[in-house]
Amino acid sequence: MEKILILDFGGQYNQLIARRVREAHVYCEVRPFTMTMEEIRAFDPQGIIFTGGPQSVYLPDSPTVDPAVFKLGVPVLGICYGCQLMAHLLGGKVTEAQEDSAREYGKTVTYFDTDLPLFQNTARKSITWMSHGDYMAKVPEGFRLVAHSDACPNVAIADVERRFYGVQFHPEVNHTEYGAQILQNFLYRVCGLHGQWTMGDFCKRTVAALREQVGDGRVLLALSGGVDSSVLAALFAEAVGKNLTCVFVDHGAMRKNEGDEVEEAFSKWNVNFVRVNAQERFLSKLAGVEDPQQKRRIIGAEFGYVFLDEAMKFGITDKDYFAQGTIYPDVIESGSGDAAVIKTHHNRALPPEVIEQFKGILEPLQLLFKDEVRQLGRELGLPEYLVMRQPFPGPGLAIRIMGEVTKEKLDTLREADFIFRDEIAKAHLEGTMSQYFAVLTNTRSVGVMGDGRTYDYTLALRSVTTSDFMTADWTRIPYEVLDKVSVRIVNEVRGINRIVYDITSKPPATIEWE
Repeated sequence: MEKILILDFGGQYNQLIARRVREAHVYCEVRPFTMTMEEIRAFDPQGIIFTGGPQSVYLPDSPTVDPAVFKLGVPVLGICYGCQLMAHLLGGKVTEAQEDSAREYGKTVTYFDTDLPLFQNTARKSITWMSHGDYMAKVPEGFRLVAHSDACPNVAIADVERRFYGVQFHPEVNHTEYGAQILQNFLYRVCGLHGQWTMGDFCKRTVAALREQVGDGRVLLALSGGVDSSVLAALFAEAVGKNLTCVFVDHGAMRKNEGDEVEEAFSKWNVNFVRVNAQERFLSKLAGVEDPQQKRRIIGAEFGYVFLDEAMKFGITDKDYFAQGTIYPDVIESGSGDAAVIKTHHNRALPPEVIEQFKGILEPLQLLFKDEVRQLGRELGLPEYLVMRQPFPGPGLAIRIMGEVTKEKLDTLREADFIFRDEIAKAHLEGTMSQYFAVLTNTRSVGVMGDGRTYDYTLALRSVTTSDFMTADWTRIPYEVLDKVSVRIVNEVRGINRIVYDITSKPPATIEWE
């Protein structure tokens, strides 16, 4: 089987590289940079990709690999930090950029040698996404410069004979105009692969692996009703059948009518479905808490304790498993390996005493992005309305309320969020955006209603368009739709007198506010 090995040096977009490789129908795995040469040889890759990372290659204790990797006779592509590491290990010199002009961040006009195999079928001038503060002062012997920008003469380097390539920019992100083509060129033109891997293959292998791992054991599955957990439920239903129990916890921070809708939808499935109403339990734990990280940890821990209580009711023991719909953005933003913690996702905060009650925690979606999860759902035969449902965070509206979470604030936000989604639906705009919601800020401002002074909350509206949820652009909602939303919310929802629209992309912002 064709295989690409991706060595992870701790960058935020590393798994996005894997996603692009899989889009080209080539199987790949992301492994830590600490992988030994014996392990690399055993993996038997047809190509290797070094990812980006936050370190500087010239500093002590910076992540590195055994230089013997360059003697395997397989192509190597270094991205950002990976490019600099390649140069560093093969005799070049990398230093901190001495001038601000040599540091590049964000969208950058870049010029390419398109005769090079790596850059064929791209434009000689295009936009790339840069994020580097170091500079290759000297490129290794045998390499030549094959791309430059106005500020940097060595945006890309190549040793065509040995099939070693390095790029300072990130071809994996959507902001790089020909990024997908560049990665495909590496796979097909440099590595000589053909693209034989599909989501159908992943589905069959995963079902078989889960069936073998679980055996006669049982699985307690955390079901939210969202895309990820729904696909997870379908996957386990295929793998273990009647040994699956899906537990839906209504923590009181769901959207309007959502708890009832989830129960109605899954009661029609041929699975054991249990709904737990735990609104008061979660609200009491969140009382007085304002810090978003603490909210997420509290909610994640309490989810665990609820699931543990349910496991005991059903007689589930340490011979059985717990399953949750963790996907890769959850993993990477929560801090994976050397990656920075952006925000702790609730399903990465299970208490140790909960985990130890099960034989294992199963997260078969943790290497997939949202669009890949949707593809998997289709492979499993899920209806399109469920597959294309917009994401909703596990902590729910609790992390869309700035400051302390109260029942009154939840009720206010529930109504405002419903109006926003209702007007989007009436305008038939759902297909133009990937996620959209309202945020109740902790800011109050002066307003006038009925000739009287008000001093109420400001509500923020947020909508983004994205395919992978690692990067996202804000949606250009028509002004007339925003106007209808604003008028309705201010008139129909008590406690809100000002509406603002968030026009920040990811990065620098995240999609959720907390």
